[in-house]
Amino acid sequence: MPASLRPNPSLTPGDVLTTDAARVCQRGYAKTVRNVPSSLKALAYKRYGILTHRAGEYEVDHLISLELGGSNSILNLWPEAYAPLYGAHLKDKLENALHAKVCAGGLDLATAQRAIANDWSSAYAKYLGPLPR
Repeated sequence: MPASLRPNPSLTPGDVLTTDAARVCQRGYAKTVRNVPSSLKALAYKRYGILTHRAGEYEVDHLISLELGGSNSILNLWPEAYAPLYGAHLKDKLENALHAKVCAGGLDLATAQRAIANDWSSAYAKYLGPLPR
């Protein structure tokens, strides 16, 4: 995956709100904690030097997803491109798979959080197989 599509670890090291798997596995949990005001999204773009962008070009994403106990802190937010291939939609598949594994008892939540925060493309390869070409 191109380095430009990874979050800068000095700006976005990842941050968690909870390490309680039972909590994140409650139906609807992420909706109860989702709260990223537009001012914080603007700050995320600014920190990454993105002063202008087209609608649909990026999403301000949680490095550690809310479904995995991630927080709404600026330390967990970054502007993630939708394209090219290794963008937001591919990371979403990994987030869903890790959440399912955690909630089925097949993966420790802290392990999932570390895996996605350290390098989500490597976590994708480990848990879902090779990245699509």
